[in-house]
Amino acid sequence: MATSLSLSELADRIDGTIIRGEAGSLFSGMAALDTASLEDISFLGNERYLPQFLATKAGAVIVPTGHDFGNHPSALIAVANPSLAFAAVVRHFANESEKFIPGTHPLASISPTAQFDAEKVCIQAGAVVMDGASIGDGTVIYPNAVIQSGAVIGNDCRIGANVTIRERCILGDRVIIQPGAVIGSDGYGYEFVNGKHIKIDQVGIVEIGDDVEIGANTTVDRARFGKTLIGEGTKIDNLVQIGHNVIIGKHCLIIAQTGIAGSAKLEDYVTVAAQAGVAGHVTIGSKAILAGRTGATTSLEGGITYAGMPALPMTEDNKLKAHVRRLPKLLARLKALEVSTKKITNP
Repeated sequence: MATSLSLSELADRIDGTIIRGEAGSLFSGMAALDTASLEDISFLGNERYLPQFLATKAGAVIVPTGHDFGNHPSALIAVANPSLAFAAVVRHFANESEKFIPGTHPLASISPTAQFDAEKVCIQAGAVVMDGASIGDGTVIYPNAVIQSGAVIGNDCRIGANVTIRERCILGDRVIIQPGAVIGSDGYGYEFVNGKHIKIDQVGIVEIGDDVEIGANTTVDRARFGKTLIGEGTKIDNLVQIGHNVIIGKHCLIIAQTGIAGSAKLEDYVTVAAQAGVAGHVTIGSKAILAGRTGATTSLEGGITYAGMPALPMTEDNKLKAHVRRLPKLLARLKALEVSTKKITNP
């Protein structure tokens, strides 16, 4: 673990204001509000955790600006965004403990035609780097990852254990690929001929922009021809399927178990929540939000939150669901009306 932080050092690191506590107080760890001790730093990122904040034993808590926290016993530092500020604490206590140590493990398998500076890259045990692959400075290739022929990986990337980067795919700088992900698997393309499904060759690539993160066991298919594209700053969760020739814009968020079918396009700043689906060849406009389990079967305008299957603006979908919940009562009233009508017509 990294060295302790004083309250004043913490305030400087997160650009915060000390509103309670001694500047020289030292803290040696980090924890959630409900498990923190006097040596720990914690944070209040959402009002739903206010009961935990009131009961916490944390030595210091990062809190939102503009609030009165009374006589709370913890040292308090106010910032605009406590959750983001706490990320800096995490980096200090956890991430800094993993020092970058360049070198190639003797159990790695490296092609003599692979291109990288051995003094500026870390390749760990069991990793395979094939012919003509290129790896940028500061990148770590974790155990048993496979970098196939002609793949290009930028600077300061993290390629997790058991990841496969298939041939000729291109990754920008500071890309993080979590364990088990596959970049550049064949697209799902077949033609039905003479009673058989005949495989269509997938000869394109995947190109990933700078600062993208791709979650564990996510798969991104290579294009049938051309490129499957993932734009700068996009964050993709675990267990997501991206089909061939998909284009994803900049700074999108795509959450677990989502599927995006071939040749779909997501413009910039789109959010797709868990278990949603996007059909092939449709476009989702910039800053659109698809709620969990939404099914986008046609192109959707940007700047709107959608829900349901097929996708509708959330306000419309909520109205439909409300009507559906009323159906049992409406049916009961209809049956009562039928009985009443029969009594009138057949006294």
